[in-house]
Amino acid sequence: MKWKKLLSSKRLGRKGTQQEGVRSEYQRDYDRIVYSSAFRRLQDKTQVFPLAESDYVRTRLTHSIEVSSVGRSLGTLIGDFIIKKEHMTDVQPQEFGNIVAAACLAHDIGNPPLGHSGEQAISSWFAGQGKKYLSGLQPEEKADFLKFEGNAQGFRVLSRLQYAIDRGGLQLTYAVLGAYSKYPRCAHLPKFENSEKVSEKKFGFVKADFKLFKKVANELGLTKKNDGAWARHPLAFLMEAADDICYRIIDLEDGHRLGRISFKETEALLWPVAFCSGQKNPGKSYSQIHDEKNKVEYLRAKAINKLVFAAVSTFQNNYKDIMEGNFEHDLMSRSKYINNLNDIKDRSKNKIYATPNVLHIEAAGFEVLGGLLEKIVPALVNVEINNTAADKKVLQLIPPQFTKGKNKYERLLGATDFVSGMTDSYAVTFYRRLRGIELPRG
Repeated sequence: MKWKKLLSSKRLGRKGTQQEGVRSEYQRDYDRIVYSSAFRRLQDKTQVFPLAESDYVRTRLTHSIEVSSVGRSLGTLIGDFIIKKEHMTDVQPQEFGNIVAAACLAHDIGNPPLGHSGEQAISSWFAGQGKKYLSGLQPEEKADFLKFEGNAQGFRVLSRLQYAIDRGGLQLTYAVLGAYSKYPRCAHLPKFENSEKVSEKKFGFVKADFKLFKKVANELGLTKKNDGAWARHPLAFLMEAADDICYRIIDLEDGHRLGRISFKETEALLWPVAFCSGQKNPGKSYSQIHDEKNKVEYLRAKAINKLVFAAVSTFQNNYKDIMEGNFEHDLMSRSKYINNLNDIKDRSKNKIYATPNVLHIEAAGFEVLGGLLEKIVPALVNVEINNTAADKKVLQLIPPQFTKGKNKYERLLGATDFVSGMTDSYAVTFYRRLRGIELPRG
């Protein structure tokens, strides 16, 4: 893969010359994402903890902004390395940072509401009660629903659903779409089932968007692995690392703030990352902090800084394999902090992710999203064959952009597009009203 193509500032769905001005094309991408309705809805999508517990903890919106900040640092540092290594004279390190920052900003934009179980809730419904609606579909079409994937939905949001009146959705640059795509393959590839390779664990686009992604891959010159799979864009590794760094460290901070994990445990987990493992005296800055919450914030900042440079080092050490499409690991798994991160992961799983309030949100995800699909899918699928009176009423409640499918597969995509784009509050309210539990007022 070559950087001349990998940094393509051409836009999906747009022909003609690029705009002139002070802002680069990648900065314009960042702004387009910020002002999109899909990004704005992340403010009411749970990251881990229910929003009512504390106004301190992160939503998917604040998480995405923090990931973007880390991504910009990673991209700029790696950009400086690449420019020197490849003797590039027509690009600045900051442009690499802008690409990664924009990709990071959008990394959760396709995730459904109600926590991390949202994807599984949708897949489980289609594997169970909704299986009958998949009859007649091709295997590759069925896979899009039986393995519903937020990353693929995100590509769909960015390249098709936002500003659908224009071709190419948000019409982002090919470089940013490439950096966004962690899993550059389609869903139905038996060869890749249960693959341990990092770019093959999940899928990054549905069958309906195959031609769109192929266009992106060809423009960027991504290495082709299979008829439905490509190697990652090198900057996608940085987007993934930024997310890994943030959710490992920041979920721990949120867990401490909510009393799920003690200060002593939190300090013990962050200390070896924030400081050298054997370092007993961290200096005046830390010792002068007396409030435990402020100490955790200090440790969080120091830890993130150390992990950023660790990710940069891993990228540099594996640069050749990354550029040839042969590196199949996330950057943090090959860093010197992997054991520390695994300790944080294990403790978080027991002390943070398995707490009643978190589990209640995830359990509600199965009930609410399954209940919505139970009403919405038949209304869309049966639109041409004797819809019931109830189905017709539901159909009138669905925004028209989700009801225009020309066949069953496209209408099912309309259902998942609609449901996955909901906020937590809207999903719960819509579910309660469809069930007659709550009636609108006024």
